[in-house]
Amino acid sequence: MAPRIRVNPNDFCLPDLGEGLEEAELIEWCVHVGDRVAENDVLAKMETAKALVEVPSPRAGVISMLHGKPGQCVKVGAALVSYREEAVTNAEPEVEAEPAQPDEKETSAEREDAGTVVGNLGAATEEGDGKVLAAPAVRRLARDLGVDLEHVVGTGIGGRVTSRDVEGASGEGPKGTAPRGRETGGAPAGSSNGGRATRTAAEVSTMRIPFRGVRRTIAEHLRYSVTHAIHYTVMDEVEVSDLDVLRRRLSASSNEKISLLPFVAFAVCRVLTAQGGAGKFGRLNSTVDDDTQEIVQHRAVHLGIATDTEAGLMVPVIRHAERMGVLELSREIQRAAKAARERTITPNKLVGSTFTISNFGSLAGRFGTPIINYPEAGILGIGRAREDVVVQNGMLGVGKILPLSLSADHRVIDGATAAGALGKIMDLLRTPEELMPRPEDG
Repeated sequence: MAPRIRVNPNDFCLPDLGEGLEEAELIEWCVHVGDRVAENDVLAKMETAKALVEVPSPRAGVISMLHGKPGQCVKVGAALVSYREEAVTNAEPEVEAEPAQPDEKETSAEREDAGTVVGNLGAATEEGDGKVLAAPAVRRLARDLGVDLEHVVGTGIGGRVTSRDVEGASGEGPKGTAPRGRETGGAPAGSSNGGRATRTAAEVSTMRIPFRGVRRTIAEHLRYSVTHAIHYTVMDEVEVSDLDVLRRRLSASSNEKISLLPFVAFAVCRVLTAQGGAGKFGRLNSTVDDDTQEIVQHRAVHLGIATDTEAGLMVPVIRHAERMGVLELSREIQRAAKAARERTITPNKLVGSTFTISNFGSLAGRFGTPIINYPEAGILGIGRAREDVVVQNGMLGVGKILPLSLSADHRVIDGATAAGALGKIMDLLRTPEELMPRPEDG
């Protein structure tokens, strides 16, 4: 029988935040050690699969320890916050306890090493690669002096940071203590600049940005897509002058701002659901189950809309987009994009898409090679619409041209099928009467 795991009743462990994930990244603490919190007060903000989630306190109490630093990943089930024992409510938090006052005859050397005594470190000492080793009193001193322990070189036993190190780094103590340097530019403690780290010219002119939060999720997702799907891209241009006239008329009648995107989305849904999704191009509305080596073809179109946000790329999902008309699609796309940019979108709105559209042309660019939003089998990129010379009834004229780029997984979709689907989408965009709003659009 497995031994029973003893759990400290004063530890609040990170719960599953509703996505079945194994970990979440700590973005920001909303409380400090010593704070008294009420039930449901926000303790921290966590990043999980592109969603920013606020973690509430499960109880009222006083915070005695915060486990983790912003930028670190916390495993589901690991301690996130520790509360103070009720019996010691009026005492200082354990992690912030001051060391015993030294005897008057204690030497200055003993005082300097007070922060390195193992018995004084307790649970507040952080150990492991890259972690700062320091006693609670030293950490408090660092906070009071505004010193970041991450940038202080410890001169104590095992590289522990002492109070003298902190004072030296702040400029209020003896010199000779150097800040903790990066591998590319840190200087030794005995450097001629008074103990301060010397930043190299290369370090001053460059910036190191860790993969964190949304950017890390994007990187992992795209890498998985590139290494699993067999990408190829079909490109073409379609003349949408008549469609643009319809767009302007619909925008004026509805008093709403409407772009070409919902018209393209409507045409895509038409093509993917031809004959109830069992038509020639329905294979584009598929996902791949690598575990069972199966292609899962969907009848409903859950349309992902790639959205650029300050936090990185997000793909909110418009569910059952095939049931919507142009106006409804326009409203849903704008609503989802706004929620993504404001970080108010819920995690369930970012999963489950079956086909994705990326409208990079709203910024710039004609053609692209969009990366498939794995495990989907296809993605359509929309380039920047422009005025150009076109041939109309054998005569030269000026019209509006819209570039389109369709990427697909060659394991699922043959090149001829993708080209045919793109051609059908273009046919619908050329004939705006096919894209007239449905009666329910109002």
